[in-house]
Formats: sequence, structure tokens, C-alpha cells
Amino acid sequence: MSAPTPDAGPALAALPELAARLADPFRAAAFTVDGVAGALGADAGAALDRGEPEPAARAVGDAGPLATLVRLFLLGEARPAPDVAAALHPVGLDDAVRAGLLRRDGGAVTAALDVRPHADEHGSWWVLSDLELRPDDAAGSPDRAREHVLGTGAASLSLARATVRRPVGTLLDLGAGCGVQTLHASGHAATLTATDVSERALALARASFAISGVEVEVLAGPWWEPVAGRRFDQVVCNPPFVPGPPEIEHVYRDAGLGGDGASELLVSTLPAYLAEGGVGQLLASWLITRPDVEAARAAGDPHDGWDARPRRWLAAAAEAAAPGELDAWVVQRDVVDPGLHVGSWLRDAGVDPASPAGRARSARWLDFFAEHDVVGIGFGFVTLRRTTSGVPGTVVCEDMRQAHGDPLGPEVEAWLDRVAWLRGHDLLDEALVVPPTTALERGYTPAAPEEDDGGDPAWRRIGGTLVRLDGPQWRHDLDELGEALLAGCRGHLPLRDLCVLLALAHGRDAGELTAAALPVVREIFLHGMVVPR
Repeated sequence: MSAPTPDAGPALAALPELAARLADPFRAAAFTVDGVAGALGADAGAALDRGEPEPAARAVGDAGPLATLVRLFLLGEARPAPDVAAALHPVGLDDAVRAGLLRRDGGAVTAALDVRPHADEHGSWWVLSDLELRPDDAAGSPDRAREHVLGTGAASLSLARATVRRPVGTLLDLGAGCGVQTLHASGHAATLTATDVSERALALARASFAISGVEVEVLAGPWWEPVAGRRFDQVVCNPPFVPGPPEIEHVYRDAGLGGDGASELLVSTLPAYLAEGGVGQLLASWLITRPDVEAARAAGDPHDGWDARPRRWLAAAAEAAAPGELDAWVVQRDVVDPGLHVGSWLRDAGVDPASPAGRARSARWLDFFAEHDVVGIGFGFVTLRRTTSGVPGTVVCEDMRQAHGDPLGPEVEAWLDRVAWLRGHDLLDEALVVPPTTALERGYTPAAPEEDDGGDPAWRRIGGTLVRLDGPQWRHDLDELGEALLAGCRGHLPLRDLCVLLALAHGRDAGELTAAALPVVREIFLHGMVVPR
């Protein structure tokens, strides 16, 4: 996803063929997600997920092919060569060393690559990637650190959980890395295409596909170049989205464009590669600048300026969707200050921010942010859909920093469905109902002495909040009129009539009340808190 990188080398070129032969011995040893979970148990498995290997080592024992594979690949231990040979049989140990999967050290064998089982409700696979970066890798092996290929990291898993999984004919994984998104897509896409600029990443992706038995078209090249002129039913992308100076220290993280250039490029151009009705989803980051924050506050914008840059990109994306229209949902999941952003990504790359090298890099990054008046960095998901309905698309940018139920993918599907439904319906003409997943919370404070009417206790109401009990757990503050309007949504009367009746009951102008209520109900509808009868 950035500048071209060196060739993967002859060792990794042989890896896919070897990987295809490893599937049988891995299955025979139960080196799968379920097999490992059963061998470790819940407590040791949770400890391993926290980076604490000793409970897992005690649980898995020391004998048998599964113990050997778990200790070799998941715990990072050196194992006796005869044990490894037995676990890989009939694949030869020497073949695995020559292919770059393993290393010999006297009579012991260690893993040269990260290999781990991976699964979701639709499939079970293995993922091959580079070993985790250590603090001395960046200084001692800069080329290795630059070309490092991530495995099943937090970002890739969050995108996988947020991806729409409806059946499609063609799917593109742009900047596929080791192929995690492609593997997840194999359960719902008939034809898969994976691209990356890194030849090393593509070699590991081919190995992941081969061992998992997934057929994929694999193409090399930067950005959209490998698929120029093509359109897809679905595009997924976990790009090098990390904002920073215009340089490339790590191919998986840095695009070399400076700032949030990678996210801008992808969001603004992705619709041109979508078929009619096609959906694109990607992780993205955006700079939040002082001028945008000040302008938003002056205008009374509740977003506080974080959405200024994404909205500019979406304007370009709408042009890329032509002659179709664009639906877009930008969800901000987190915001960090520049210092936390820099420190987090240095640690992610194995660099101690307190070391001399870490301080020098921190200074360079923080200088870049200061020069561009950056006060925060936002991170989240972008969902785009290209339509040819002739009706203007729906564009929404909103915060989702609250806790939410996983996976997010079904909620994205539902949001797209709601937007499509609104295209063909007038909310005012529809009878709506409040689903059982919506609740109303009411807040009270103790009443002042002069307000006490003798009741016990004396409370003064301060407001109500509509709450979504599942999924994103949206919350909307309501006044008494809003509560009354939603109380009337029982599927009997259209919203227009409810607004008229509410206006009569409260001595309000029906037209004004209807105009004020419609955008509120529309937002609540998009959040799944009222639904058609």
C-alpha cells in the first residue's frame, strides 16, 4: 500500500507449496482453533491472549504433535528436531527450513514465521505472518522492521468483525497483507482478489491461502494500480492508515503520503471501483486540526470539528461514484492526542518511546503534528455504497466511542438497509413501532424545598434518554414531547398524524412541531430504535 518493496526472496517463494502440504498434519494434530482451545482450556487460553505463555505451556504438556506445534508456533519455544519432524510428517523438516518456515539451531528447531490457527463462524484457516517485532529489531534489522508483515492484529480483527457478510460475486481485499480479510471473506464471496505492494506480504498471503485451501487471485502493486478499470461488489481494506510524517519506516503502518493522506486517497477514490450497489469498508484515521475545531464550535456543530476532513473526502468520493450516488457512514471509534498517538505506534513497532531512538522519532512526529496544527487524531470505520437510484445518497458522520456489542458487521448491514428503505418511503407517512431492544431511562434529582409537595421522596425530573439495549447501544436525550411522540409509535397511526395530535394536545403549531420532530425521528430510525410496522 505504499512504495514498492524488495522481492520476498527465494526462500518465501517456496513457502506456499510447502504450506499447502502442512494442512493435513496440522489437522491430524488438531492444531486448529478448536483443538488448541480444547487443549489449553479457558484460563490458559486467556493467559496466552494476554501474552502470558507459562499457563499455556503447563496446560498443553510436553508430548505429542499438538504440544510440539503449540510450543513451537504459539509459545515461541525451541523444540527438539525429532519432535518437530514427527509433528510435520509427512512434510520434511528440511523442506520447512528451506522454505523459510523454521530455523535449525543445532539439535533444536525454532519458528522463523508466525503460524497460528484462525477461525470465525464461517470457516477455519491458518494465518502465516512475521514474528512479532522485538524492541531491538528496528535498530538491529531496519530492513526486517520496514518489511514486517503483521498477522491477526487488533486492527485487522476489528475490521473483520465490522465487515458486511452478505453473499457477493466479487470481492477485493486491497492491501491484503498476510490475507486475514480475504480469508474471512471466503465464506461469502464467490471470487476473491487480494492485492498488496509488498512482495513479502503477498508471499505470506499466498501461503495462508494455500494452507487454508482458499482460491484467490493475488496481484502485486500499489493502491488501485493492480485493478485499474475493474469494479467489485465489495471492497475491504486495512490500509497503512497511521497519520505521521511523509516517510516509510514500516510498510504495514506508513503510506509515505504524510498526515492522513492514505485515508484521504482511499476514501475519495474507492467508489470508482464499486459495482452498482457495491459496498466498500475500510479502517481510517483523520487529523483533527485546531482551525476545524474552532470553526465547528463557532458554528455550534456538535461534532466539534472531528468530521471536517472526512466530509471533504466524502465530497470527492461522491464525484468518484458518478454517475451513481453515494451512501456513506463514517463512525469514529476513538480519539487520541498527538502524544498518545505517537507513543502507541512506537510501542506497536517495538520501539521504546523512552529510548534515545524513540525520543528522536517522537520529536520528529510531534513536530510534524505541531506544524499542521493537529490537536487530535481520530480513528474509525468508513462504509461506502455506490447506488444508481437517482436519489441523493445519505452521508452520516457520528461518534461511536461508547461500548458496543460485537460484531459490528450486522449493524452496518442494518444501517445500509435502513438507508435504502428511506429512499423509497416518507417517514411521515409510515406507522412506526418502538422495538423491544429500545428502552427509556428517566433521570431525577431531589426537588428543592419549595418544590416539595409532601410526597415521599420528592424528586424533580431532569430528562429522559432513549437507549438501544443491543448492538451499538445508542443513546438519545428526549424532552417530554419527544417521549410522548415515541409513546404513540405503536404501529397504528402514521408519524404525520401523531405529530398533529401531539401539537393539538400541547397547543403547538403542527407544522413547526412536525418539522422539528422529523430529523430527530430519522436519526433514531437510522439507529434502529424505531422501525416500520
